Amino acid sequence: MRHTVFLRFFLPTALAMLTFIALPIVSVLVQSVYAPHERVVVEVENCTPFGCVKSTVIDQEATRKLQEERPLGRFVGGDIYVDRSHLAFAELGQAWNGAATWHEFVRRLMTLPFYKALAFTLTYMLFVTPLSIMLGFFVALAVNALPRLLRGPTIFFSLLPMIVTPLVGALILFWMVDSRGIIGSAVQWLAGDDDLSLKASTPLTWIMLIVYGTWSTAPFAFVVYYAGLQTVPQDTLESAMLDGASRWHRIRYIVLPHLLPLTTFMFLIKIMDNFRVFEPIVSFNASAHAQSLSYFIYSDLAETRLLSSAAATSVLTVGGVLVLLSPVLVRTWRQFGKA
Repeated sequence: MRHTVFLRFFLPTALAMLTFIALPIVSVLVQSVYAPHERVVVEVENCTPFGCVKSTVIDQEATRKLQEERPLGRFVGGDIYVDRSHLAFAELGQAWNGAATWHEFVRRLMTLPFYKALAFTLTYMLFVTPLSIMLGFFVALAVNALPRLLRGPTIFFSLLPMIVTPLVGALILFWMVDSRGIIGSAVQWLAGDDDLSLKASTPLTWIMLIVYGTWSTAPFAFVVYYAGLQTVPQDTLESAMLDGASRWHRIRYIVLPHLLPLTTFMFLIKIMDNFRVFEPIVSFNASAHAQSLSYFIYSDLAETRLLSSAAATSVLTVGGVLVLLSPVLVRTWRQFGKA
């Protein structure tokens, strides 16, 4: 393909990426180093026949003029990134110096909002990513081994988590884990505690969110793996069967290496998606026990209108995704470079 033809095909995509990805990221990065203007306060004296009283009021005109002159706000550099709501370097140093044991340091660390959100985000990603991929792979193997007559209905039921609206699916499970629901009642019966509630326990809430995340995202892995299984060389599989290879050996030495590029692709996609977990927390109303970085951003924007704080958290989230993806990207780069 000639360079001019390639540029004609790639130019619209490049412009769209620049407009909808690069420019917003640059805008968020700029906003994260500016803080809102402090309101101009003036002292006024109100006099009555009984005497004069001094008070402070906000000078609306001066504040508005200041905002018009510098709409981005006042430049603070990286101060927002290191304040208590984010990386909290000062509080982190105090926790490290004041903690006698590692357990105490972790306990103090979890009182800082950013690290508390980061802990849940990483836990959710580290569990949901491999579990959903493995579950999708095993379901794809099972469906691929079924007779053709049964594959259609089985595929339909396997895709139900993707077909059902995420909010509806989360609400159904939310009602099921309620103390009056089937899962909540079963857990109470098994534990022998009528007061046990999945919604009131932080560890149980995390487990519930991880289970839901695995169930709701596994169909994507199933679809990808099922399509990949159709491309596995049948001659190679038949030769292995004639040589006496068991089903496990055929999967290990033929199927898995063949599907390795798809596995790498899914790890990249799922790491990005799971690191930005947000909907399950809102759907399960679990913010009291689990907050992610994305929910942290939502809280700043929707509840307190702290745009600069939300921008700083967004930049840190993007940086975290890049750090997590870098080993896979470097490995892929080297693999294709050698090829």
